[in-house]
Amino acid sequence: MPTDPSHPPAIVVMGVSGSGKTTIGRRLAQVLGGRFVDGDDLHSDAARAKMREGRALDDDDRWPWLDRIGATLSEAKREGRPVVAACSALKKRYRDRIRAAVGTTLRFVYLAAEPEAMRERVGGRPGHYMPASLVDSQFAALEAPVGEADVVTIPADGAIKSEVAALARMFASSAPK
Repeated sequence: MPTDPSHPPAIVVMGVSGSGKTTIGRRLAQVLGGRFVDGDDLHSDAARAKMREGRALDDDDRWPWLDRIGATLSEAKREGRPVVAACSALKKRYRDRIRAAVGTTLRFVYLAAEPEAMRERVGGRPGHYMPASLVDSQFAALEAPVGEADVVTIPADGAIKSEVAALARMFASSAPK
């Protein structure tokens, strides 16, 4: 899955809440010598409040957020180094929206997870705006990226160190020399 080395990759680490997007994304960006963007930071205050109230976001809530993620990735790519973002990207049309904004050097890492494990993880995060009660709505919305050529799937419960090392080797050929 190498890309043109003169154009560093933009990588979206995707999956349901609790799957480890931020943890994997931060570590992968660090290993690749790139920038990390947490998609949660790009949610509007209204979207965060809605989730805090236990209400799932709908497409109208997500489109501007996905556009901010796409624009941030595109801008970061112009810095000439890899950029890694954490973003749920649950539906194919959401991934397509980001693809349209970023271009051909975009890759996704899908953290495949089980609902029970994610409810437990999210329930154990003190102070986060996303309640465990919304995990099931994320699984209901999830369109697993089966057959999407620009997606690598790894287990959300895998060993972080070895998963990040394998991803870094995979994407290193995409980084500028």
